[in-house]
Amino acid sequence: MCQDEVGLNGWTAVPVDAGKIFGDKPFLNEPTHISVNDIKLPAIDPVVAQTLQYSKERLYPETLNHSMRVFYYGMAITKEQFPEHAAILSPSTWALTSLPHDLGTAEENVSATRMSFDIYGSFKALQALKNLGATADQAEAIAEAIVRHQDTGVDGTITYLGQLIQLATLYDNVGRHPRVNGFERMIHGETRREINEAWPRLGQCS
Repeated sequence: MCQDEVGLNGWTAVPVDAGKIFGDKPFLNEPTHISVNDIKLPAIDPVVAQTLQYSKERLYPETLNHSMRVFYYGMAITKEQFPEHAAILSPSTWALTSLPHDLGTAEENVSATRMSFDIYGSFKALQALKNLGATADQAEAIAEAIVRHQDTGVDGTITYLGQLIQLATLYDNVGRHPRVNGFERMIHGETRREINEAWPRLGQCS
């Protein structure tokens, strides 16, 4: 395995307890307004373009919009709070994590298994991403992040990609984190407003 892929695909180990990262503060760096127009989905990457289409064909519209908001929130979080990771992490890997992270909730998958949606969804995403042209290392990093994207534990470590998907999904779903005080302040209010306008919640709680 190529050592460069560790950073590119977010394998670097970080604390699973986000409270150990942020301490008693809501952020490491004061968030600033990042225009939604300055955050680009790397759809020039054919694997990202195909995964976007794959997700559109399978996810409910409100779930797809959630996945898009997660992409944008995650980009804002990684750029502002973890610039050392942002400088290395592949934007394509992040997009390929965000888009299918709730694939287990697709109608065809919910009715296919009794497994938890995040576990089954990670298997389906792993298979789909490999078929769409992702590298094995990239697809495996994404599958691990998806299977742990609700695992907000307190002991041990998680991959950086896994921590980022946790932060971004929690931010979009509830705006609170069990281990981060003032979590709602991690992203600038104008950035949040623009992302919600670009990808409406379609009845989901804001």
